[in-house]
Amino acid sequence: MSASPAEREPSAARNIYAFGITSFLNDTATEMAYWVLPAFLASLGAGPAQLGLIEGIAESVASFAKLFSGYLTDHIHRRKPVVVAGYAVANAVKPLLALVTAWPQILLIRFTDRLAKGVRGAPRDVMVAESVPKNRLGSAYGLIQSMDSAGAIAGPLVALVLIARFGIRSVFWAAAIPGALCVLVALLGIREVTRAAPGGQPREAVPTPEKPKRGAASPSTERVALPASFYFVLIAVTLFSLGNSSDMFLVLRAQNVGIRVVLAPLLGLVFNITYTLASWPAGWLSDRVSRRLVGSAGYVIFAAVYFVFGRAPSTLAIWIAMAVYGFYYALTQPVLKALVVETVGEQVRGRALGIYFFVTSVATLAASLITGELWKHHGAAIPFYFSAVMALVAAGLLQVASRGSKISSKAGPPS
Repeated sequence: MSASPAEREPSAARNIYAFGITSFLNDTATEMAYWVLPAFLASLGAGPAQLGLIEGIAESVASFAKLFSGYLTDHIHRRKPVVVAGYAVANAVKPLLALVTAWPQILLIRFTDRLAKGVRGAPRDVMVAESVPKNRLGSAYGLIQSMDSAGAIAGPLVALVLIARFGIRSVFWAAAIPGALCVLVALLGIREVTRAAPGGQPREAVPTPEKPKRGAASPSTERVALPASFYFVLIAVTLFSLGNSSDMFLVLRAQNVGIRVVLAPLLGLVFNITYTLASWPAGWLSDRVSRRLVGSAGYVIFAAVYFVFGRAPSTLAIWIAMAVYGFYYALTQPVLKALVVETVGEQVRGRALGIYFFVTSVATLAASLITGELWKHHGAAIPFYFSAVMALVAAGLLQVASRGSKISSKAGPPS
């Protein structure tokens, strides 16, 4: 039996820490700007409908970029340039928000930012999977997610100070600093990982391709089918995503029930504290128990939080719900990503992640548009109740997916 990439190249584990630091810096820059966008849009005369349109279009372009990036990842040998370029472009456009005078300009910036994120996502996650043994996938993704959400704590704190002293636009200018550091760490800290060639023999990250003999089967990953267990998971996650609108609607709802605009960054801080503290333990837990069970628990927590936002009994309830919201992220984001990666073969990890990101992003696009319209025509509470119900249904389906995948595995591969 051949050794895993991480066992053949122990130094590859340094990528986990490099990606963690990169994620921390990138999310610091992102969250500085993200949590003040609703208030900034309002100052430009835009409202929930425009917010839904901006977030919907931004996520839709990201979804197509993720699909393309997933397929590309399985066919290229140097993934680092794609990852670094994705971070560079995203952090180059964020400071431009300081120059915005109309909401369509925000749309263009968010479009570019999400496009860059979509392109870098699959190659980054595949590089992470190649850097650790399979039984540590949850811990690896959980650690990176903890660093990512730690940046989401630092970002709102910095934004809160800057808004109080210099106004909203200063936040966008300041985001350029952690953004530049992020690109620098990605450029200098991330390493390509030596991967196994067909047959288990080690090869360098940039091998010389051999010309296939006439009549020989192509080694293309396009010929490798994705297993039924992957599609079971995909159906459940997609259904959930149809109710998972942009978090900016949570910010708008909080402002709607009396939380002041200047406190919006603190909403991000509250849920990111629990997100940061719980992500690594949740990933570790998923390496030892069913990842589907952990993910379903996250969906149930999501449903409870959105029900509270729908009822909005008090501002205190909103603050508490926002803190609990971090547990939903911790129990799903790193865990479901690890579930997708371990469900498929190594040669199609990029394709699987690309499809997973694409389908869920398209569903999230629909969710933002649905939420915006429901809010506009039926009031603020209805879209949150809708999201809560979708999450509960998805939690049940994820458990059905667990049983379905076991039945599929017992049936054996098709002849």
